[in-house]
Amino acid sequence: MHAIRAWLGAIPALLSVATGVTAQSEPALREPIERVYAAPGGTPLKAYVFSPDKPDRGRQSAAIVLLHGGGWMMGEPQWTFSRARHFADRGMVAIAAQYRLSDEKTVTPVEAMEDVCAVIRWMRGHADSLSIDPKRIAAYGLSAGGHLAAAAAIFDTVVSGERVSASPNALVLVSPAVSLASDRWVQHLLGKRKSARDISPDEHVRKGLPPTLILQGDVDTVTPLSGAKRFCERMRAAGNTCELQVYEGFGHMFTPAGTPDDGMPKPDPAISADALARADRFLESLGFLK
Repeated sequence: MHAIRAWLGAIPALLSVATGVTAQSEPALREPIERVYAAPGGTPLKAYVFSPDKPDRGRQSAAIVLLHGGGWMMGEPQWTFSRARHFADRGMVAIAAQYRLSDEKTVTPVEAMEDVCAVIRWMRGHADSLSIDPKRIAAYGLSAGGHLAAAAAIFDTVVSGERVSASPNALVLVSPAVSLASDRWVQHLLGKRKSARDISPDEHVRKGLPPTLILQGDVDTVTPLSGAKRFCERMRAAGNTCELQVYEGFGHMFTPAGTPDDGMPKPDPAISADALARADRFLESLGFLK
């Protein structure tokens, strides 16, 4: 991620980036049920569960876990609530997940990766009480959250004695950080624990990964298009499905060209809406949406 520190200063704007509307214009809608899915080191991590109003009788719903961006250092699940409500309205159980944020000392992106694996395992382990189909769980990740979604599929961090898979069954990645081998910010957060290459999705693509949709601007300076292309090309070469939708003239999180996208993001509403519609069609093609 380039110029990441400047971008982090503008993170609150990602709420509007992720939803296509401002927080002030958000209508009064259903509130999620809060659940604790894990408590590493005694710190409770929450899953905010949005259930469909009219689930299919006698049939478990598809589910989607939403992962906010913020450079692995900032952010909150609330940034994805509008998207979660959208998918719940379409009949899915949508879960906005909290994960540990880097403190630039002991907590690194590795811990965030572990948390995302934990929440997906929790979803499968509680499929009956959540009324979800454990074989139809999608992950929707924005920027750094896109890295975490892809990492859950690729690395599926193993916990001692754990047999439940953490790999999603589908991925929707928005301006994702999927090419990190030379990323100095990520290496700074990792310290000496791992190299950035070790957690870079494009360096570890293999056969059998879930179908993936990437929504990406062509002039993105934070998570450049070249990384998304490389990831998708390697996915296809390995026999996986990867669709790459490039929005020409737009940068990170659909900020129009000519406006710095490493500072205050200013997403184009029409492009944001189109990206969501494409995500819907992708999930429909897989049988996740009605």
